[in-house]
Amino acid sequence: MTSSQAPKPPQSAPQQPPQTLTGAVTEKKIGKYTVTVERSKCISAASCVAIAPKVFELDEENLARVISQDGNDDEMKLLAAQSCPTAAIIVTDNETGEQVWPPV
Repeated sequence: MTSSQAPKPPQSAPQQPPQTLTGAVTEKKIGKYTVTVERSKCISAASCVAIAPKVFELDEENLARVISQDGNDDEMKLLAAQSCPTAAIIVTDNETGEQVWPPV
């Protein structure tokens, strides 16, 4: 290595998409829709888990959380959100930023 060449910094491992916890809201963005769970509204009905088990799961508190945005297709994510009896799942269109479900 010559004196004009700086050493290369070590490469870090690729980072996973972040899961952001903001208060009681869990959110991850991948695909056409972003699915957000308002955990304070969740009553553990688990209809979201039954419809889109690769996207939602119940945690140790039996509250829904997002485990993967790309586990099921976007239409299944929307259907799962629509099945929630308390409208605890919010679906946002990633292109427009508009809330798709529940209606505003």
